[in-house]
Amino acid sequence: MPPRRVLVDLLGFTGSRGGTETYVRELTPRLAERLPHVRFAALTGRVGADKVRGFFPGHVQSLTWVGPDPGTWALGAVAATAVVARRGRADLVWAPANFGPIFRGAPRLVTVHDAIYDEVPGTFVQRAQRTVTSTLMRRSAQTADRVLTVSHAAAASIERHLGVAPERIAVVHNGSTDPRPVDDPRAALIALDLPKNRPVILSVGNRMPHKNFVGLLEALATLPAQARPLTVIAGSRLPDPLTDDVSRLGLDGDVLLPGWVSDNQLEALFQVADLYVCASLVEGFGLPVIDALRRDVPVLANDVPVLREVGGDAARYADATSPEQFGTAITRALNEPADAAARAAAKGWAARFTWDDAADATAAVLEATLAGTSR
Repeated sequence: MPPRRVLVDLLGFTGSRGGTETYVRELTPRLAERLPHVRFAALTGRVGADKVRGFFPGHVQSLTWVGPDPGTWALGAVAATAVVARRGRADLVWAPANFGPIFRGAPRLVTVHDAIYDEVPGTFVQRAQRTVTSTLMRRSAQTADRVLTVSHAAAASIERHLGVAPERIAVVHNGSTDPRPVDDPRAALIALDLPKNRPVILSVGNRMPHKNFVGLLEALATLPAQARPLTVIAGSRLPDPLTDDVSRLGLDGDVLLPGWVSDNQLEALFQVADLYVCASLVEGFGLPVIDALRRDVPVLANDVPVLREVGGDAARYADATSPEQFGTAITRALNEPADAAARAAAKGWAARFTWDDAADATAAVLEATLAGTSR
């Protein structure tokens, strides 16, 4: 039997889009190992081409007119992906970053990580900016042969908001990366000038409304000034959009906004952190929660279904929409740390989420989708 061909739509890959790109980097090499009868090819924009060639297990074709902006990415997905698939005789198109082609044509699997645009619509301006992306996601999901997502909570949201029947949705949890401890974490973070005599809270993520970083800042502001931990919120361009909120709440000496950090710096931040806090209102999965638990960092998360699904009994939960309640929970988590047995159990829970297991399950979905689309 000739090899099956899978075209992977990576037009939106830039190397700086966080969790969806981690998903692609971790899965595609593993999928090639598990599916030796499948030939993978990738379609990228000009910015991501070299980065994708560094990990992708197959031919990489670049569309030079697709840039890093969502507009040309969307245009490429709508106008070019199906054409390239047809010319390359692809048996399946896999769009792993929320949307791809929107018209029926080549058989297609799309990974929709979340329906956050519908769950947390944001301000009027933010809603207007996201209208095109939200519409493309909905249409891409509705016309795909199969939808893959990363949590049962996300599956329920996709069914509710995008109108995809549950029998067409497959759930495969994300994995997490192995800890890579830094020999001297303080030296790796010397540019941050971290004090040694204060507890450190860590939180990471982009500045989209659902991350609820303003809610975290408001919770910190409820604490007495002398009792506030030092909070590091990484993951943004500079100047950080949170800067004005930090000043407005009188937290200039209590919050560090280092922008994007390197992999080594992130590992070092986990090593010096006394608590990881996830105040998100909704997530597709919530990968940093697992990453923190695997690194023996206690976690306090907003009490929402997806973070309960990911954190299980290994994390603590509180209502992050209430500054007073979340502030109290932060203080309690710092002052009443879990004992050794509970921390070992938390690490054991997090260790169940591996990229190898995710690759096994994703390979099975790809195989089933290919079988269902055989000509």
